Amino acid sequence: MEYNTTRSKLLMPEYGRNVQKMIEYLVTVEDREKRLRQAEVIIELMGTLNPHLKTIEDYKHKLWDHLFQMTDFNLDVDSPYPCPTPEAVFAKPEVLPYPQDNFQHRHLGKNIQVLLNRAIAETNEETRHGLTQAIGYYMKLAYANWHKEPVHDDMIKNELAEISGGLLKYETGGYRVHYDNPVRSNNNFKQRNNNNRNFKGNQGGQGGGQRNNNFRDNNGSGGYGGNFNNKNRKFNKNKNK
Repeated sequence: MEYNTTRSKLLMPEYGRNVQKMIEYLVTVEDREKRLRQAEVIIELMGTLNPHLKTIEDYKHKLWDHLFQMTDFNLDVDSPYPCPTPEAVFAKPEVLPYPQDNFQHRHLGKNIQVLLNRAIAETNEETRHGLTQAIGYYMKLAYANWHKEPVHDDMIKNELAEISGGLLKYETGGYRVHYDNPVRSNNNFKQRNNNNRNFKGNQGGQGGGQRNNNFRDNNGSGGYGGNFNNKNRKFNKNKNK
């Protein structure tokens, strides 16, 4: 019995042990043309075992690269693609520099400092006032997103004055953030509709009662009910005759 501890390491487990054994035998074939034909058969088998690779553009190139990699880049065949190098395959990507900016008001985000600098450097009073109001509105949105509770204008005013060193003054009431609960709003809308229906129903009931009273009062008095009763009397008299 053959155990995995005595076998060679699977270089690409997605292709399986049998494909790796074929590739190990492929390297030992001396005839160059026969080696190329067998390599092409192995490429077709690799594509069959992993059909998702066919969705990749120029997937045959990727399969040939895998074949060279599984032979430790020692396969000598006239392939349609050049043999890759270990440096190109196993090259590590460059390390991305992580931003090390130390900004104080992290709960408001990094962009708040950019907005503050822009507003403080503004010389036009009207533009500066508009930027200050926009910053206060932005701070309201930041609090609403993180705390999920109503934000008071006085709190925004005091904090903006603190972080700007007293250079920016937020005017309360400039912008308003609505915190309506959609479910509560729908319930209120339904309640208003029900009240309207009840009100119309009461009016209709009163009108219906009034019309019924008129119908009773108009019996024989020339109204609709009276005309109807007169016709019934005439019909009964003719029938009795």
